[in-house]
Amino acid sequence: MTQLIQSLSDISDRYDALFVDLWGCVHDGVQAIPSAVAALQAYRAKGGAVVLVTNSPQPRGNVEKQLQKFGVAEDAWDTIATSGDAARAAMFTGAVGQKVWFIGQPHDQGFFEPLKVVKDPLEIEQVPLDEADGIVCCGPEDPHADPSVLRTQFLLAKQRGLKLLCANPDIVVDRGDVREWCAGALARLYTEMGGTSLYFGKPHPPIYDLARRRLTAMGRDVGGEGILAIGDGIHTDVAGAMGEDIDSLFITGGLAAEETRTTDQPDPAALDAYLAREGRDPSFTIGFLR
Repeated sequence: MTQLIQSLSDISDRYDALFVDLWGCVHDGVQAIPSAVAALQAYRAKGGAVVLVTNSPQPRGNVEKQLQKFGVAEDAWDTIATSGDAARAAMFTGAVGQKVWFIGQPHDQGFFEPLKVVKDPLEIEQVPLDEADGIVCCGPEDPHADPSVLRTQFLLAKQRGLKLLCANPDIVVDRGDVREWCAGALARLYTEMGGTSLYFGKPHPPIYDLARRRLTAMGRDVGGEGILAIGDGIHTDVAGAMGEDIDSLFITGGLAAEETRTTDQPDPAALDAYLAREGRDPSFTIGFLR
């Protein structure tokens, strides 16, 4: 059964590194969450390493710029692992072919920027669906439209046997007070229709492999028992941590705020009911990262 804690400092001395989700934990899609930033700064001041592990489809350089815009202090983290970078590596090594049908918004074009770590990368060409070898999905063109608007195109893609590379497994995010659909919702629909979707972000192994490589590049050799995963996604952050056999801290004040009746802290009865229903067992739980 999960242990309800009051602050990160209650347990942080047990861990050498944190794998920290961004959206819903460190920022709300509009601005930084001050208590979360302060908690991470305090942790790093004691020698801990913070890897921001995000299902953003963006390259990590773009995520850094976004953090600056939101007011997340640079001394609150050490390095970043993005779903986008893990998925880009797969794309440039031919996971869905050379000619791809792209689903996303104009600001997602950074996904196609060259990736230096891939030797002899495939030259990717964006083409219409009827010319494509595969699909690259960074998210819906309209994040407020129901994913089913793509059902007709997905039927054609499935019939042609195209694989869909999902750059962000999240189903939804909350931008401030507004809920938006993510690439994971489109990939889920495609899979439900009989298509094949490939995932590289949480809760799937590639992004954790990338996060560990980023730790190693910092000169940190940390085993699984020394890592704590933090996030508000029960099906991404918590499920991923359980799959990697690392401890997790579930933030209930994000995506699950309503279900767990979180104000400052979750309602214990509502929390227990929610975890039982979802079949997940985070090591620790708190209302907000602080």
